[in-house]
Amino acid sequence: MHLAGCSLARRFGALGSLTCAALLGAFWLLQLLRPGPRATPPAPLTILVWHWPFSQQPPDLPRDTCARFGVAHCHLSTNRSLLGQADAVVFHHRELQSQLAHLPLAARPPGQPWVWASLESPSYTRGLGRLSGIFNWVLSYRRDADISVPYGHLEPRRGPPPPLPPKSGLAVWVVGNFQERQQRARLFRQLEPHLRVDLFGRATRRPLCAGCLLPTVSRYLFYLAFENSQHRDYITEKFWHNALMAGTVPVVLGPPRATYETFVPPDAFIHVNDFDSARELASFLAGMNQSSYRRYFTWRHRFQVRLINDWRERFCTICKRFPHLPQGQVYQDLEGWFRA
Repeated sequence: MHLAGCSLARRFGALGSLTCAALLGAFWLLQLLRPGPRATPPAPLTILVWHWPFSQQPPDLPRDTCARFGVAHCHLSTNRSLLGQADAVVFHHRELQSQLAHLPLAARPPGQPWVWASLESPSYTRGLGRLSGIFNWVLSYRRDADISVPYGHLEPRRGPPPPLPPKSGLAVWVVGNFQERQQRARLFRQLEPHLRVDLFGRATRRPLCAGCLLPTVSRYLFYLAFENSQHRDYITEKFWHNALMAGTVPVVLGPPRATYETFVPPDAFIHVNDFDSARELASFLAGMNQSSYRRYFTWRHRFQVRLINDWRERFCTICKRFPHLPQGQVYQDLEGWFRA
């Protein structure tokens, strides 16, 4: 193309030069418009779930399971025959506590990442000392976990918030496991003489039906979002679901205030550590006026609660984090990390 154009330029002078330029321009335009090789989509990652949490019968897992949660190229499976080819294998700790002998260590392919998963607190987790040197990654509510999956978070709200439910009670607590040795039980005993708290749940004489929790809690000004144990980053559905989603103000007992403030604005909750005594806390709650109370819901104009309560979504997060996970890492002291 170039030589022909130059020959025309020599024979016809300026006209030939113009023809040369036009032909060259057309040639390079065709090169730009020519379709290039199609990019090959990345092969889907296969995440093998060895024990489905709290269930002998795993749920149906169609191949587009993770796509439904916005995670592409990710295949969840409970088919143990895929052990030799899975990109990662995840083990839920509650089942490991009683089935440690079922870890397929002898059949583990070299270099295959194994994931330890648990959303329980260290106080209710046993047997970690026997798992040293086995797992490469951790899936936990902890912010410093390799795959961090909190119980919930705030996301931007579109449109105005729904109105607050009408209130007819002061304070409520839904509790399924009441043990006097727990810090939350001791604090409740200290509050009892100074604050009317209505109790519901399995540990009381007023259990709630499956769909009754939010309608019941929403009638109260305050919800005692007391965690069963106090550990680093341990903020559960008691805060996200039972309180914030119900449209009531959570009174929290858990990690320090600064931890809660990494998830929600500082005026979205009341922390028990801000008071010198249970009596002072009770007086603050009982004496709050309507104007002060409504300030605890300012966050609802900008945000809404997003619960992460489906184990399928939690396990799909492994694929989302996969390119950024540390290679060659091994937790030589899993118990020491988790209890830190």
